[in-house]
Amino acid sequence: MPKSFRARAAALTASALLLPALLAGCGEDGGPGQDLTSQKLSWKDCPAPSEAQGGGPSPSPLPGGGTWQCATMKAPLDWDDPEGDTIGLELIRSRSSGPADRRIGSLIFNFGGPGGSGVTALPAFGEDYERLRTRYDLVSFDPRGVGRSAPVLCLNDRQLDAHFQQDATPDDSAERTELLEGTKSFNAACEDRSEPILPHVRTTDTARDLDLMRQVLGDDKLYYFGVSYGTELGGVYAHLFPEKVGRAVFDAVVDPTQDPEQGSLGQARGFQRALDNYAENCVSQTEECPVGDTAQDVKDRIAALLKDLDSKTIPGIPPRELTQTEAMNGIAQALYSQEFWEFLTDGLERAYDGDGTILMALSDSMTGRSENGEYSNFVPANVAINCADDKPRYTAGDVERSLPRFRAASELFGDYLAWGLVTCTDWAVPGAADHPDVSAPGAAPILVIGNTGDPATPYEGTRRMVRALGEGVGIELTYKGQGHGAYGSGNGCVRNAVHGYLLDGEVPPTGTVCT
Repeated sequence: MPKSFRARAAALTASALLLPALLAGCGEDGGPGQDLTSQKLSWKDCPAPSEAQGGGPSPSPLPGGGTWQCATMKAPLDWDDPEGDTIGLELIRSRSSGPADRRIGSLIFNFGGPGGSGVTALPAFGEDYERLRTRYDLVSFDPRGVGRSAPVLCLNDRQLDAHFQQDATPDDSAERTELLEGTKSFNAACEDRSEPILPHVRTTDTARDLDLMRQVLGDDKLYYFGVSYGTELGGVYAHLFPEKVGRAVFDAVVDPTQDPEQGSLGQARGFQRALDNYAENCVSQTEECPVGDTAQDVKDRIAALLKDLDSKTIPGIPPRELTQTEAMNGIAQALYSQEFWEFLTDGLERAYDGDGTILMALSDSMTGRSENGEYSNFVPANVAINCADDKPRYTAGDVERSLPRFRAASELFGDYLAWGLVTCTDWAVPGAADHPDVSAPGAAPILVIGNTGDPATPYEGTRRMVRALGEGVGIELTYKGQGHGAYGSGNGCVRNAVHGYLLDGEVPPTGTVCT
């Protein structure tokens, strides 16, 4: 999940502010002399996910029997005041399936966002990681501000429906004013409902939570698998605790050298490249491509659809109408995985006939809306974490000056990502830095995997992460594929490299290429 594209979803026009509410999770037991590293976790069968986690049923039983277990770990609300108030961080695990004498420790996952619930993601992807469970307990968590871990809350479900239907690419001064005022209102709602947690959701705070988790789980080193934003979190951890890095894998790598504008510009290129690949793939099939005769025709027809939707919506999932912004979200969501390309084709074909249901369903997936109309807190958490991390605050003038560069990078996605730069302009908490520090001299090797067709975390950031980690730390592996990430593609070469390192400590040669 890309930082900027997903954060952009929360920068649209908001409606009325919510009444203030107490932040769940703050003010738990704590005080002078507390030693949170010695706390004992009470593991129990996991309940059904909360609304903030995305809802749905409890996790399915594990292969071969057994259940997913959940527990709550206490962590300082403010790491600068470690003996003060605490918050609860929700964890999930599946115990190692192999012999006890072969167990290495706990392998902790962060699947990205920021803002994604690891408590719901790990069971959803659990079968992909069964091989790793032979020597590890598989563990994930809701980072602070996310899901059941002191969630950031902003608008209610009804308000969010209106919020996500607003125009994200203003064409005139009136639309620009509406966008800026809406962004300001959304941010104010977050402050009203979630003020206590907002200063404490920086990635550096979560990295310190990771180290506390390592100790509470009983490991001398951190064994870690980070995906997308999870690679940034892992890099920050390695910088803060280089001597505690065990075996770690970074997949779908965030470029740690870029400021938010550079990152958004890179994403514009990445999504455009993915769209180009989709169009070429569609017209190269043996059967006729139903959404265009040539690759350029496919892209021209998509652009024409979006232009039409800017002035006239079409029916979506009743009673909602599909807007230009939601169609853009849906297209982007489908580009995350080559497996979704068939849904994009179906969605476009229907939209050309006046039926926006598939594109709207894809958009709902991006914004965290369930079928019953409830939203997870993904978008509020995404915005809160990004704005707490990112120091730059961009104005409308900054965006207008940058628009030519964004449009040159992507005619389709350029305006959308450029205007996303105003998301944090009126945020209540100052940002920490222009970009994260991931330098980790002396850390153990970290396997850093880039996908050449990745739209969300463009491949160019992989080598920059390797260099930023430092000599001998980052081990670069390239996957020549499509979609966001490499391990989840099922590619045998990638999986063999990951399994060889995490399970047996075999570091692949840097520069390895998988096809």
